[in-house]
Amino acid sequence: MGYLRRMAARRAAPGTGEKPLSFIEQARRGQLIEITIGLVAERGYAATSLASIAQAAGITKGAVLYHFASKDAVMAAAHAHVLSALVADVGAAVDAAPADQAPAAYVRRMVGHMADRPDHARVLIEAMINDDRPDSGARWKPLAAILQDARKARGQDPGTDPRTLALIVGGAIDAIIGERLQDADYDVEAGAESLIAMLEAATFA
Repeated sequence: MGYLRRMAARRAAPGTGEKPLSFIEQARRGQLIEITIGLVAERGYAATSLASIAQAAGITKGAVLYHFASKDAVMAAAHAHVLSALVADVGAAVDAAPADQAPAAYVRRMVGHMADRPDHARVLIEAMINDDRPDSGARWKPLAAILQDARKARGQDPGTDPRTLALIVGGAIDAIIGERLQDADYDVEAGAESLIAMLEAATFA
């Protein structure tokens, strides 16, 4: 399958024509990305500046600009890093599951990945809030395809409206993770299993 990885490749592909980075440059960029993730998670996009990133890294603002042309560039790199990690993890879980069990694997790993990485979850939320023209299809289309394949694997027709079901599931996952970010004691595993039970009933009824 690999739906999720293809989606990430479209959204987070690096630019072409750039010279290869040295090991030191790669390490510094990685450090700046991790710092940016932490600052965005703590303060939000608007309150995270190039100056604050530089201060946290112990370097000058000019040194940050050597690696990233602007605040938007470092934010985009941080978002791409977070998204790639999510897609790799969830994609591996989906690809390892039988087709008829892939929707459940998707839900469990999406919830588990973001619950384990609250800073990453906050970066993804901030990216959605600050994206003037988000591509909603990048979120629902992979899951819709997984749902259709799951029905086929159980000998059913592909279904008439996988888009709406995928949108509902995506919203429910967001709500589960949002609740965990507000309440560290909220049982996300139980929430995921409840969502899976509802998804099973809706998908294979």
